[in-house]
Amino acid sequence: MTTSRLVPAPGHMGVDYEERVDFDRLRRYRIDRAKAALESSECGALLLFDFYNIRYTTSTWIGGALGDKMIRYCLLTRDREPVLWDFGSAVKHHKLHSKWLPDENWRAGFLGFRGAVAPDAGLMAAAVTEIKALLVEAGVAGAPVGVDIVEPPFLFEMQRQGLTVVDAQQLMLDARVIKSNDEIVLLNQAAAMVDGVYQEIVDVLKPGIRENEIVALANKRLYELGSDQVEAVNAISGERCNPHPHNFTDRIIRPGDQAFFDIIHSFNGYRTCYYRTFGVGSATTAQRDAYKRAREWMDRGIEGIRPGAGTDQIAALLPKATEFGFETEMEAFGLQFAHGLGLGLHERPIISRLNSLENPVELEAGMVFALETYCPASDGVSAARIEEEIVVTDDGPVVLTKFPAQELFVANEY
Repeated sequence: MTTSRLVPAPGHMGVDYEERVDFDRLRRYRIDRAKAALESSECGALLLFDFYNIRYTTSTWIGGALGDKMIRYCLLTRDREPVLWDFGSAVKHHKLHSKWLPDENWRAGFLGFRGAVAPDAGLMAAAVTEIKALLVEAGVAGAPVGVDIVEPPFLFEMQRQGLTVVDAQQLMLDARVIKSNDEIVLLNQAAAMVDGVYQEIVDVLKPGIRENEIVALANKRLYELGSDQVEAVNAISGERCNPHPHNFTDRIIRPGDQAFFDIIHSFNGYRTCYYRTFGVGSATTAQRDAYKRAREWMDRGIEGIRPGAGTDQIAALLPKATEFGFETEMEAFGLQFAHGLGLGLHERPIISRLNSLENPVELEAGMVFALETYCPASDGVSAARIEEEIVVTDDGPVVLTKFPAQELFVANEY
């Protein structure tokens, strides 16, 4: 396997004595990829509401309470720079601090907070009229408009005003699938932050601590380390491990529990999805056996990763649903699979027995994805969960996730 020295995690600051992330180069790479995707399509323009597509094309970000309100949107036309409609005073901020686009490309916009202002108020109609005028100016009003995600009333208004709408999400996911060196460094830096958080979790993972306290610790430490968004922290312990609930509670962790965690956050937009499993004080034979099996499945999957391999080949290396207690691949989806990582948590490629065997794609250098395995224990309650983040390189896979995971890690062993 290629060594991790090919992927640095150089720190958060820009410095004069090392070449680190070049954000101007990162912005150029992303907009060039988006423009190439548009050029290759039937579309005259892309109208983007997906926050990750907006960040990819404009290098802007608003999270928190506004992150899912469908009020920000970006128009990308052929041979022109993107135009962003943003929320309130954010527009003035962009004009002051985001000089990579002309001032006139930053515009105020508001569509109604997902229906809180009814479409009858006319905000959507006015927005579509403004967009259509830009399409006419660009000479592409007669061509289809690619849209990634959209509220139904906005879609209906586009159609009412004579615009033909097609899917843009496939184009943008294709654009985002190959990561530049700058993107890979940011992904690795994000993973390095989680490496450190897992050390802190190990230090406190003792009987009496609650799952939600672990979640609080991870959130606090990630933000202290420079995370720009902690999307989720799963904490699962004891009898909650099997079946996997994908959430956390206030359960008190007890001696001998098996516990696993998933830390999902982003650094400069680039995300982690990073599971680790631990024994609390001790581990039983059943728990160790489950972990060993999950690790074998993980290593088998990693060994198959190389440029030119099909995702069907990787999926075939993962266990069938019936091998770990499920009747169908749909019921078991998400337990033995891989998903692309980037600005979004679930990008391409998605690799699983559910979708990849009959619809494979070819792995390419520059793809980055997280590979996940899960094995229930014979005791009926415990389970092992492992996840590794992997870069596909010309020399083979490079693993970014570094906290020890070859064997079951017993925290604070008695």
